[in-house]
Order: sequence, then structure tokens, then C-alpha cells
Amino acid sequence: MGISWIALAFVIAMTGATIGLGIYATRKAKTASDFFVAGRSVSVFWNASAISGEYLSAASFMGIAGLLMKNGYDALWYPVCYATGYLFLLLFIAGPLRRFGAYTIPDFAEGRFDSPMFRRIAVTFVLFIGFFYTMPQMKGAGVTLGSIMNWPYWAGIVVVGVVITFNVAFGGMKGITFVQAFQYWAKVFAISLPVFVLMSVFGGYGSNLGEVASKPVGEPQITAETDVAVKGKEGYPANVMTFRDTKPVTLTLKNGAKIAKIDAARAITPADDSASWKFLRVTTTQPGLAYKRGSNDSATESQPGTYELKQADHDIEIPAGSTVEVRPQPVTSGSPQKVGAKLEFAEKTVVTFAAGSIVPNAPGNKRWIEPFGPFTSKFGYPLLYTYSLIIALICGTAGLPHILVRFYTNPDGRAAKRTTLWVMVMLGSFYVFPPIWGVLGRVAMPWLYANDTPDAVVIKLPMILENKLLGEILSGITSAGAFAAFMSTFSGLLVSMSGALAHDIYGKILRSTASAESRMLAFKASAVAIGLASIGLGLLVESFDIAKMVGWAFAIAAASYFPLLLLGSWWRGLTKFGAASGMLIGGLTSLAAIVTSMLLDKKIVSFSTTPLVRSLMEQPAIWGVPLSIAIMFVVSLLSRSHVPEDIHMKMLRLHAPEEMGLSKNYIDEGKGQGGH
Repeated sequence: MGISWIALAFVIAMTGATIGLGIYATRKAKTASDFFVAGRSVSVFWNASAISGEYLSAASFMGIAGLLMKNGYDALWYPVCYATGYLFLLLFIAGPLRRFGAYTIPDFAEGRFDSPMFRRIAVTFVLFIGFFYTMPQMKGAGVTLGSIMNWPYWAGIVVVGVVITFNVAFGGMKGITFVQAFQYWAKVFAISLPVFVLMSVFGGYGSNLGEVASKPVGEPQITAETDVAVKGKEGYPANVMTFRDTKPVTLTLKNGAKIAKIDAARAITPADDSASWKFLRVTTTQPGLAYKRGSNDSATESQPGTYELKQADHDIEIPAGSTVEVRPQPVTSGSPQKVGAKLEFAEKTVVTFAAGSIVPNAPGNKRWIEPFGPFTSKFGYPLLYTYSLIIALICGTAGLPHILVRFYTNPDGRAAKRTTLWVMVMLGSFYVFPPIWGVLGRVAMPWLYANDTPDAVVIKLPMILENKLLGEILSGITSAGAFAAFMSTFSGLLVSMSGALAHDIYGKILRSTASAESRMLAFKASAVAIGLASIGLGLLVESFDIAKMVGWAFAIAAASYFPLLLLGSWWRGLTKFGAASGMLIGGLTSLAAIVTSMLLDKKIVSFSTTPLVRSLMEQPAIWGVPLSIAIMFVVSLLSRSHVPEDIHMKMLRLHAPEEMGLSKNYIDEGKGQGGH
């Protein structure tokens, strides 16, 4: 695929607008208050637009469509719960948090419990959550530029990382507020306009969904000969093709291929006659077919011809120009039941699928369209997995530091609650469209399953229109929208994490007498350092789903910040020991479970676990959130003598209407110190 210059022009225009608005707004960012909370002067409409722009990340713009296309309608929990989480914010957190009047969430943590030590714990989780959230934004950048420019994955990451780091370092919160508000409306335009054009060509949402539902035993098929680029072992698990057990699939390897191993598509049982399985029939036009059989034997076929390879064969080198027929095998001799094959490629190559081929890695129609499909049932506990995902997304929304800090930019608590209401409306309007993309992608572009690239469906789907000029224009619009998505979210994450380093660590812990000017300089230096670290992390997560990574960040936030903010705002009996214990144990155990699950997925570590344990590791919110809340409650009861003496006044500040005059900013900007 060549370079899409039209799409590149749209991306450059969006990037230029982002930089231009950032520079314009930077002129107004003069004080520490401007950098950290935009002078607490952002109106309800603009703040709602900015929050929506920041919240609609790569997971929303690209990830939901890709995850729904890949796994089916279980993925709808993501947009539903993303929006529902703001109801929790509206009811329980937005108003009290703004009335407390801090710069950062660690400010709230220290001020609520009169504990400078607690600030350090809170800062740690700002960084944990922030870095987890930056990784999918970086992947979105790499996928987008790779799709339109045919650049390597790392190039998009570097471009976005540098641009956004520049914007944040020079403009702070004031600089990015107007940028994020503009980017929300750009994303709504980019996700909606192209989909109406595509539906006029490929059919409406209802007709395409009806086509899938009408063939419950069917599966996606390629309608014309198609080339698919496949990754090597460094891209695991995207280098794996799993074929269904329905009928043979013919592949042409124009450049040859190296296959690490052949395996069954499911776990082998003692009743299976796996020794007789011959999954591959290789037809070569030149000598050089080589493979290993068992642990010691190896063979090199010196003559062109047709050869059959068994399930136990591995380290297979197939000459260029060969044709491979991947065939399902009977479970036992004479059995009507069959098992499909799974191929793991050792090196990247290009695979050509014949017209009519069933696409590997694609779930069947029935499994895709019904609840408890391949996404939630992969470990055998779909209901548990679903509830854990719901808890993570809803509670995590109410515990994301880079979102919560935006409520400090409202003039008062009442404005913060009205802002939240408008955010729910704006998000609900946007989330109508990603599922449509996912359905159209499954029907019109099924070959994205073969190399595990459904995340690119919103970029690549317009490119298959017969009118190539129109397709490139629409792809340019969606590419610009995708850039707006991860640029706006990455901006908010950088502000949140840079604020934590500059204000909380430098300005409160290391140099409590630091001037406003020195804290602003520390903010800029922190933005550069975190931007570079985020670029590095983005290079490590190419094989993970964008929306899935965001879900992990939500799970960590749900088990750490959500219990702190909920109980800290509404239960006067919460002590610093209880809050700290709950955050550390609930948050760190959830973090450890997720990181271990990621390492298992990448085969960096390997150990045996039960399906139940594996499900609870990948989605820990169902136990992490109750664990954190329970520990906070029990430890607070045991340490009730450490409830702050002025707790009644603190609770009044959190909940009393502003007209009573009790809500005062925790931060005294003139001194740069916490005030009470």
C-alpha cells in the first residue's frame, strides 16, 4: 500500500490546528493557576467539550469499533459504561471535589486527611494510571500513521509524542482546554460524516447486522483475492492465524514463509488422535521446503511437489511461490467432528487469500452476535468477566485523575455538576457511531481479522470504496479524528502527570517553599520527561487491543482512586490509615494482576493457572474494588482516633452550597501552600 497523501494532509491540518490553538492559548497562561487549573474560569459548555474531548481517547475513536468487530457485541459494554461512569461523577464526586478547590487529586488526599505522607501515595497512583492510559494512545498513533503512510509503527508514536509534549509544556491546562474542546467537535464530525457515506454504499447498520444474524452458522469470508501482511514472532499474538473447523482454506505465499509451529485450534484432549493430524498440504514450485519433525528429526525436500505436514512439525521454511492448503482434521479416524489448525509465523511475510476463503481468527456469526461471546467467555467465566468489566469501567471513570482534575477548572461546584451533565449528553451522542463502524467492518472488510488489525477499521474501511478519491478524503477525515482523539487524551494525561510531579512532588514534598515560577518550570520539565517515557512505553504494546488497555487503566483507577474519593467525600469516619491501606492493597494487587496477565499474553512469563484465576487476573475490578473499600472501612474503624479534628468543617466545605461561604480553595496561590 502506498502513501495516502490526502489523508496525510488532513492529519497535518489537525496537527497544525492543535499546535496553533495551543500557542494562542499559551499567551493567556501566565500564572501557576493557569497552568494547573486554567485559572478556575472555564465555562460549563467549554469545560464539558474539553472533558469530552479528553475522555474520547483512541479507545473510543478506534478501539471500540475494533474491539466490537473483533469480538462481537460484548464489546458494547465499553461505550455504555464509559458514559454511565459520569452518572457516578455527577451524583457523588464532581460537586464536592470542586468545592474543595485543589490543583490536583493528591492535594485533595493531603487536605482531606491532613497527611503529607498520603500525598506521596496518591501521586504514585496518578503516575500508574496515567502511564497505563498513555500506552493505548501511543498505539493509536502508530496504527494511524502506519495505515495512511505505510510507516513503521514507531513513527506515529514519535510524531504525536513530540507534538503533544510541546503543547503541554508551553501551555499547561490553560493551553490545552480550548484545544481539547475544539478536538471534541472535530472527533464527532470525523466519526459521523464518513459513516453515513459508507452506509449509503455498503448498506445500513440494520441491514448489515441482519445479514450476520440471518446466518448463525456462517462466518466472514473474503470475496476477492486479498494480500494480508502478517507479523513475525516479535508481534505475538498478532502473528497467529487460527482457522475454523468448517472447510479448507487456500493460501499463496508469494515471498515464502517461516512458520514456527502448527497446532490445533483448541486444547488437545486424550481422546484426540492428534498424531494423525495433517493440517497442511504444501505445494511447492521449487525445492527448499524444510521442517523439523519431533525433537530431533529434520527434513529438506529437494524436489518441487506436494507434501503433507503433521501437527507435530515445526520450524517450517516454505519456498516462495508455494501454495498451502490449511485443512481441518477429524478428531478421530472416521469421526464427523473436526478440529481446525493454528499457525504461528516466525517471520513477517505476506499471505494471499483466495476468493471465498473463510477468514482466520474471526468468530462465527452466532458467537459474535450473541452475549457472552469470545471476549468475555475466553476463560470460561463470561458472567464473572462481564461484571468485572462493568465495575472497572463505571468506577474507573469516577477515579481517573486526568479527568477529575478538570473539575477544578470550573468556577464552583454547581458549575462542575452542570458540566458533568453536559458531558453525559456529549459522550452519548458520540458513542452512537463506533458500533456502526464495527458492524460494517465485519461485513465489508473481514480480512482485518487475519492479521489482528481490527483497530484500524475506522482508518481503512473508507479506502475500499470504488471512488478512490472519495475514499481517501473520508479516510483523511477519520485519520484526523483519530489524531485528535489520542492527542487530546494524551494532553490531559500529560497535564495530570506533570502536575503531580511539579506541584505534588517538587512543590510540596521536595521544595515546599518553591515559588510559582519554579513550579511552572518544573511542570515544563516534567512534561518533557513524561512525554519521552510515554513514547518508550508505546513501543511495547503494539500487539494489545487499544480498548482493552484502557480498560486496564480503568480497573486500576477503580481499585485505588474511586474508593478514596467516594468514601473521602461522604464518610466522615475515613482515616488516613484506612484510605492509604485500601489504596495501596487494592490498587497495587490489581496492578500486579494486570501486569502479570500482560506478561502471560506476551509469553514473557509462563506458569500454569486455572481459568478462574486467569479471568480474575485480566479483569480484577470485581475483587479489587470491594477489597479496597473493605480495607478502608475496617482499618478506619480500628484507627478512629485519627479522624481529623476538623472533619465536620471539612465535610461542610465539601457539601455546603457556595452561598454559605464555607467552600474555600485548599490552595493559596499567593504562597503556593495548602490552606485550610
